[in-house]
Order: sequence, then C-alpha cells, then structure tokens
Amino acid sequence: HALAEIPIAGTLAGQPVAGIIDRLLVTEDEVLIVDYKSNRPPPTTAEATPIPYLAQMAVYRDLAVQAFPGRTIKAALLWTEAPRLVILPNSLIAPHSLA
Repeated sequence: HALAEIPIAGTLAGQPVAGIIDRLLVTEDEVLIVDYKSNRPPPTTAEATPIPYLAQMAVYRDLAVQAFPGRTIKAALLWTEAPRLVILPNSLIAPHSLA
C-alpha cells in the first residue's frame, strides 16, 4: 500500500522546500518515509549515514510533520546494494532539521 515517487513541498524556516519521496507509507497512526540509496558500500550503522542524506531526510520528515499532523513520522534509507533498510532515529536526523 506504499505510494511511489511522491512529491512533497512546504515552507521550513521561512524558505520554500520541495522533494520527491521514493516510497511513502501512510497509516492511521504512522507515516514511513523511505528513500533509496545505491552507495557502495553502504554504511554499516545509521550513525555512519552521510550527512547530506541525514539533511535530506530531515527535510522530508519536517514536511511530513506538517502534512500529517498527529501521526508518528519515521524516516528510513533503503540501501539497494545490501539490501538493507535502516530506520533513522529522530535523534540522528534532528540536528539537520530546518524547522
């Protein structure tokens, strides 16, 4: 039931921002944002995720908070080389937030 290639846009810190979410799963209580990455080799831990990817996911998460108020927002990267789905803790994403 996930949606593919979903555009998302809004305003963060007074600036317009936009992106394309690779996969978006929306339930009654939760939103899961997944972005595909094909880096070789993929990082072995969430903490080793390159900063530009954390910043990208922070923007997506912040926009999803606006679009889906009251729902838990989770962000994840799917490393296609492994393949491995890594849920990114909010504590890892938050320092890169523009909100």
